[in-house]
Amino acid sequence: MASKSPADQRSAGRCPICGEPRDAHYRPFCSKRCADIDLAHWVTGKYVIAGGNADADEDGDDVFANPNLPKSPGGTTDEDA
Repeated sequence: MASKSPADQRSAGRCPICGEPRDAHYRPFCSKRCADIDLAHWVTGKYVIAGGNADADEDGDDVFANPNLPKSPGGTTDEDA
């Protein structure tokens, strides 16, 4: 029996959304519909990636918690105002 080519191996398996055979064009899904369903799960927060507190404050407000840094974006502290 001949071994499968890498392209055949990548397209083998089942769609993680509906369980139908995968389509190499939409890998790892079987169709655009299932790919869109998966994307919607990420966008709506159904899927999350667990992680530590590496970047707990993405908007930068932690900068203002440091007493050695200015309290306002203009460079003045609350006492200066």
